[in-house]
Amino acid sequence: MPFPGTAVDPSKWTQTALKAMPDGHLDWRELFGREGRIVLDVGCGNGRYLIGSALARPDHDHLGTDILPVVIRYARKRGNQRGLPNLKFAVLGGRELLERHVPPHSVAEIHCYHPQPYYDPAKVHLRLITPTFLASAHRALAPGGLFVVQTDNPGYWKYIRAVVPVFFDFHELPGRWPDAPRGRTRREIIATQKKLPVFRGEGRANAALSEADAVALAEALPPPTFDADRRLRDLDRLA
Repeated sequence: MPFPGTAVDPSKWTQTALKAMPDGHLDWRELFGREGRIVLDVGCGNGRYLIGSALARPDHDHLGTDILPVVIRYARKRGNQRGLPNLKFAVLGGRELLERHVPPHSVAEIHCYHPQPYYDPAKVHLRLITPTFLASAHRALAPGGLFVVQTDNPGYWKYIRAVVPVFFDFHELPGRWPDAPRGRTRREIIATQKKLPVFRGEGRANAALSEADAVALAEALPPPTFDADRRLRDLDRLA
């Protein structure tokens, strides 16, 4: 499956590995060596979307995280070979990233593609998209910042449609991504080839919502205890 960009001469390779997180907030200027618009991809997988975005938008700085070291190794290797100084990857959970390491109102975009639905009822507490996570995303984004989410799980999408609009001016995107009509991620490409539904949406941070109000709303909203439908697990094995 073709990957965005091509490898440059080894003399131009970069180091995209962020191997250690600070005790507190990241310093974006120190990390990227400049003041730029920050794009986060939580659960970035092998980095397909983020590498494509870093290539297309050299004026934006990108950080991708995932809890699986193996996919981050692939992402780092490809990012290094493409000589991208505006790109970093780290092994880290999205919830931990936003809660511990992102300064408030410092991020232009947060992307979340195909968060794991966790079919086992004993693991539903591990689902990423929760009211608390969304409150953290709202705090991390600059005023008017963009939150992007995509899933192929109908149960997850029903939950997303119910809770995301509380924090963001959210709308569904019925068509494919204009910048990547085949798909922004490997999973999306496979699902599209198999003619399976893919649900996409994005929203701007609600500027009228204070941090305290967002936290209070998060505490009142229901957790993601939906039925993920075990019959949909085949795509997990393929992607």
